[in-house]
Amino acid sequence: MPQDPSPGDQPVHQPVDRSAEAAVRALTADGARVAAARRLHPGTGTLAGLDRLADLAARLLGAGSGRVSLLSDVQRVAGTAGPQPAAGALGEEPLAQWLCTRTAASGAPLAIADTTADERVADLPAVTSGVVRSYLGAPLTVDGGHVVGAVCVFEPAPRSWSEQDVALLQQVAAAAVAELELIALSGEYASNRALLELTIGAAELGTFDLDLATGALTANERLLELAGLTPETFGGTVRDVYANLHPDDLEATTAAVREAVDSGGEYHAEHRFAHPGGGYRWVVARGATLPGPDGAPARLLGAAYDVTSLREAGAHVEHVLDSMAVAYLAVDADWRVTYLNAEAARITGTSREQLLGRDVWEAFPAAVGTVFEERYRHAAATGETVVFDAYYPAPLEVWVEVRVVPDGGEPNRGLALYFLDVTARKRAQDAAEAARRAAEEAAARQELLAAVSRELSGALEAELAVASLAQLVVPALGDWCVVSVVDDDAPASTPAGVRASTAAGRPGQLRRGLRDAGCWHRDEALLPLVQEYSEHRLDELTDTAFLWRALRHARPVPVPDATRAVTAVLEPGGRARELLAQLAPSGAAIFPLRGRGRTVGLLTVFTGPGRAPLSTQEMFTAAEVADRAGLALDSARLYRQQRELAEGLQRSLLSEPPEPDHGQIVVRYLPAAEAAQVGGDWYDAFMQPSGSTVLVIGDVVGHDTQAAAAMSQVRTVLRTLGALADDSPAQVLAGTDRVMANLEITTTATAVVARLEQSADERRRGVTRLRWSSAGHPPAMVVHPDGSVLPLAGVHADLLLGVLPDAERRDSEVLLERGSTVVLYTDGLVERRDQPLHEGLVALQEVLEELAAEDLDLDSLVDRMLRRMLPPAAEDDVAVVAVRLHPQDRPRPSEAGPNRVPPHVPDEPDVPPIVRAEAGLSPSAAPAATAPPRRG
Repeated sequence: MPQDPSPGDQPVHQPVDRSAEAAVRALTADGARVAAARRLHPGTGTLAGLDRLADLAARLLGAGSGRVSLLSDVQRVAGTAGPQPAAGALGEEPLAQWLCTRTAASGAPLAIADTTADERVADLPAVTSGVVRSYLGAPLTVDGGHVVGAVCVFEPAPRSWSEQDVALLQQVAAAAVAELELIALSGEYASNRALLELTIGAAELGTFDLDLATGALTANERLLELAGLTPETFGGTVRDVYANLHPDDLEATTAAVREAVDSGGEYHAEHRFAHPGGGYRWVVARGATLPGPDGAPARLLGAAYDVTSLREAGAHVEHVLDSMAVAYLAVDADWRVTYLNAEAARITGTSREQLLGRDVWEAFPAAVGTVFEERYRHAAATGETVVFDAYYPAPLEVWVEVRVVPDGGEPNRGLALYFLDVTARKRAQDAAEAARRAAEEAAARQELLAAVSRELSGALEAELAVASLAQLVVPALGDWCVVSVVDDDAPASTPAGVRASTAAGRPGQLRRGLRDAGCWHRDEALLPLVQEYSEHRLDELTDTAFLWRALRHARPVPVPDATRAVTAVLEPGGRARELLAQLAPSGAAIFPLRGRGRTVGLLTVFTGPGRAPLSTQEMFTAAEVADRAGLALDSARLYRQQRELAEGLQRSLLSEPPEPDHGQIVVRYLPAAEAAQVGGDWYDAFMQPSGSTVLVIGDVVGHDTQAAAAMSQVRTVLRTLGALADDSPAQVLAGTDRVMANLEITTTATAVVARLEQSADERRRGVTRLRWSSAGHPPAMVVHPDGSVLPLAGVHADLLLGVLPDAERRDSEVLLERGSTVVLYTDGLVERRDQPLHEGLVALQEVLEELAAEDLDLDSLVDRMLRRMLPPAAEDDVAVVAVRLHPQDRPRPSEAGPNRVPPHVPDEPDVPPIVRAEAGLSPSAAPAATAPPRRG
C-alpha cells in the first residue's frame, strides 16, 4: 500500500501494477483503435446524453455512481453520474490510473465485489481514496471490433454483482456506443454541411439553365462533373445529362421537372449519376422556373450538389440505429411516424413499410387514453423530456422503459421516442416480488405457529390456553373465531358424547361434554356479539350441524356461504340465528383439535364479506395450529390428572397433627407447580407413650410418584419407631436407618426429628426443652417471644437416612421460653435454581423476624411466610410443621383450638427416661403428685 511521504521526502508517484502497464500497452499499441476512440469524442468535458446514460446505468443497477469513459492514449470521461474520483483539469487521466482500462483491455465485462481485496486494482487511486469499493464495467465496442472505452458503475462499499446485472450493463453499453456514434456522426454531418455551405459560397455548386422553349441546357463544369460528363462529351441538351442518370431515378426526375414547369414553381430532385470511375454519385438539384414575357415559365434555373457522403453517412446512421438494443421511433408534429429502427419494428411486431407515414394513434390504438398518450402529449406540449415505465397490452404485451425527447427541446416539433424492452427484467422483478411475498407469507405462517407453540406450550391451564389461541388465530387466519373444548369427563368412545333431549322430539339433538371456551373478533365492537353467539350456538345447533361432522370424522370441514349454511342448521327462532345474521360471515372452516388419539376441541374460523375464503395454504396452516393447540390442551388435561393424582397421593399420606396442652401445631403442604415435581416432602407430628410431642419434617430424594411412594415407606418406619417407645430423636433416626436397610428401602432422605420435653422444674420456670437430631436437613428456625430468630444449626452434621445403616446419630437440645415458635420446613422453601441454600436461609430468617414484629397468630405467620418465600410457580413441593408454645400459667388460648391427644396418653405424661437421667431421678421414680402437667 502507498505510504504518506515523510517531511522532506520527494513526492512519491502512485505505484502502478505491472499488469496495468500491460493493459495500457495493449490499448495504445492499436493505432486504429486509438483513432476510433478519438473520433467519438474529440473535445473535452462530458456529454449530456452520456451523463444520462451513466445515470440510467446507476439507477438500473442500484449503484451510487456511473461513468462512461473513452480510452485513446488517455482516459477521457465522457459521461458521469454520482460521486466521482478526482480527475485532471481537462477530464483526462492516465490509462493506468482507472479500472476501465482493465475492462477495455480484456474486451469483456469486469465485476469486482471488493476492490480492496483484488490485487489487480487495490492500489489504484480510485480504490485507495475509498470512492470505488465495488465495480462493474462493460466494454464499449464499435463496428470493426474496436474497444474504445467502457461504461461502469461503482459503489463506496463492497457489493456482489449478478449475471443479470452484467447483462443489463451490457445493454447500457450498447446504448452508449449508439449515442457516441450518433454524436460523432452528427458532428461529421455538421462538418459536411459547413463544407457544403462553403462550397456554395465559393461557387463550387453545379449550376444549370434550361431553355424550356428550345431544350438547350447550359451547365458549368461542376455540374458536368457531377453528371459524369466533360465539356467534350456534353452536347448541350438535357438528354446528355439524363444519359448517365440511374434508371430507377429517371422517371421521378423528369416528373419533378414537368411539375415545376407546369406549375411555375420550384424544382427539387435527388438522383444518382453514373460515375466514370465506377459506382454512382448522389446529387441533389434545386431550382425554380423563370417566366417569360408572357408570364409563362420560360427557363428553369437551378443548382446541384453532391450529397453522396451525406447519404452514406445517413446509411451509417441508420445502420447504427438498427444495431441499437434500444428501440427508436420518430414522429413529427402531426403525430406521423417518420422513422423507426429495427428494434422498434421488433417490439411493435411491424415493419417500416407498415408504419412510416402513419398516424401514431391509428397505428397503436391500445396506447390511446393510457399513460403513453398522456406522457407523449405532455412532452410535445412542454418540450420537456419525459421518462417512464409502462406496460403495453395485447397484442404487444411488453414492458418498456420509455424516454420521450422533444425535437430540439422545443414544443410541437415532433418527438424522438426511445423504448427499452424491460419485459425480462420486469418479469424477474415480479418473480422476485412474488418470491418475497411468498417468503413473507411463509415467515408469517411460521411466526404464527411459533407464537401458538410459545403461548400454548407453557399454558398448563386449558382455559388460558383456549383464550390465547382465539386471539392468536385472529386476524392472521380469519376475522373471528370460536374455540370449543371437550371436558375431561366426556366419554372417550364418542367425539363429544350425546346428551339425551326430548326437545321438539329430537333425541340426541344437544351434545354433552363440548362447550365453547374462547372466542375473538378482529373488530372489538363486534366481540360482544361473538361472545353472545358462542353462549347460544351449541344449544341451538341441530344434529346435522357441521360442528358434529368435524367432531365425528376428526378432519377439517370447510363451510362456504357460511351465513346461509350455518343458519340452516340452527334452530328457527333462536338467538344464535339473529346474532349470526349480524356477524354475517361469508365463509367458515372447522378444525378438530387432536391430542394423543382423541379430539379435545374444535377451532371454528370465520371470514367476513371483505375477505376471501381460506386458501389451501391457510387451511394447512390452520390445521397445523389446531394440531398444536390440541396437543397443548391434551397436555393440560394430562397435567391436571397427573397433578391431582400425585397431590392426592401425597396428601393421603399426611395426617392431622395432635394438639397437646398449651402447644399449638400448624402443618402445611404445597405441591410444586409441575406435577412431575410432586412427591418427596412430608411432615409429621405425634405423641410418644410418655406424652412428649414429636415433630418430624423430611424430604425423600426425587420428585415423582415413586418418590411419594418411597416417602410413605420412610415416613411409616420413622413414625412407627417414634411412637412405639420414648426413644430420643437420634435413636429414632438410627432405628429408621436400620429398618430401611433390613427392608431394602433403597432411597435416601433428609429429616429432622424434634421432641418437646419438660421437667417439673422447667415447667415452674416457664421453659421447654427442645431435643432434636438432623439427618442432613435444613435447620429448624426458632422465633423467640422477643422477635429474634435462632436457626437450630447443630454442631453435628449427620448423614442422610439410607446411607449407612449403623451411622452414628446425635441429639442436640435447646431451652425455649414459652411463647416461642419452632418452624420446621423442607428445602423447597429456601432453595431453588436462582437461589442457593445459604441465601434462602438468610432470607427466611429475615422474613420470620419481620413477621414476628407483627404479632401474628400461628396460622397467619405460616401462611404469610409461605407467600413471601415462594415464587408464583414453585419449582419444588414444600412441607412445613410449626409449633407455638403458649404460656402454661394461663388457659389454652382459643386461637390454638381444642386440646387433642390420643386417648391412652396420660394427661400428665411421665418424664422421658433421658430427662430422668439428666435430672438425677431413678428410672422407676414417679413424678411428684403435686407436679403440674408436663405435656409439651
